[in-house]
Amino acid sequence: MDNALSSIGEREGTGAPLEKRSWREVGLHNWIKLVIVGVVFWYLFRNEIDSVVRRWVSDSSWSHGFLIPFFSLYFLNQRKEDILNVASRPNYLGLLFLVCAIGFYILNAVSPSGYAYFRSMSMIGALGAVVLLLGGWLLVRYTWLPILFLVFAIPLPDRFYRGVTRPMRECAAWVASNLLNVVDGMQASSYGVVIDVIYKGRQVESLNVADACSGMRLLTAFLALGVAMAYLHERPIWQRMILLGSTIPIAILCNIVRVTVTGFIYVLVDPKYTKGIYHDGLGLAMLPLAFVLYWFLAWFMSGLFVEEAAVGRKDVVFRRYGS
Repeated sequence: MDNALSSIGEREGTGAPLEKRSWREVGLHNWIKLVIVGVVFWYLFRNEIDSVVRRWVSDSSWSHGFLIPFFSLYFLNQRKEDILNVASRPNYLGLLFLVCAIGFYILNAVSPSGYAYFRSMSMIGALGAVVLLLGGWLLVRYTWLPILFLVFAIPLPDRFYRGVTRPMRECAAWVASNLLNVVDGMQASSYGVVIDVIYKGRQVESLNVADACSGMRLLTAFLALGVAMAYLHERPIWQRMILLGSTIPIAILCNIVRVTVTGFIYVLVDPKYTKGIYHDGLGLAMLPLAFVLYWFLAWFMSGLFVEEAAVGRKDVVFRRYGS
């Protein structure tokens, strides 16, 4: 973007505060350019965009995809001052990347062995190439995360998805069966993703940890949230990495809690409360639990480690001799 964006090159490294800017200052002609670029981008990838959106609608495991673009826009708005103060320096290396991304997309579209996932990923790569082409490396510096964050909206290949969810389901079934054995008169054992239960001498219908209970939905959504929180929190980089890495075990733990609670309700209360809206409601209840665990870890690290910059400096009084 040209005259509407002031140069930051002269101020970079000087410590001077960025000029307060608003998106309205971008200028009508620049908005028109953005609309044209957006329409061309949509036209080139319209089939892929339609396919991804239909997957969001039809598959509840990927319904969170509707929220991901809004998170990306929010990240862009958080870096508004940096973006609007960047001098636009088009980089034609972006044109080369754009041609490669479009070529890779076409290759996967026409090839019998092409993968839909790679078509979607090439679409995100093309978006990054457009930013580099029009704005240069400085603009990429402030927009790379919002662009890469869109990866969380792309459904994983079915083969890979099943390969990941199977061990997660088996783990949840094994832990849940051991916890069910704590109840007096209950004997539970797991075989793969199936839990067999005998309660007070009565054989209970086997519990099957289905794909919906694999925890993959919670893991994907919470991993995306972890990236967002690590990006937005003003913390040392090592703390951000710990917070980001903690999203995986927290999501797995919450899913184990879900499967275990479902087992207790199924055996001790009534099987009808483990199906339909009750099943979905219990899954949603795991999100607040994950938030609490994540917040506790962030609070613990904040209290355990105090950065030097946060320590107040003591007042030092200098006194001249003889005074």
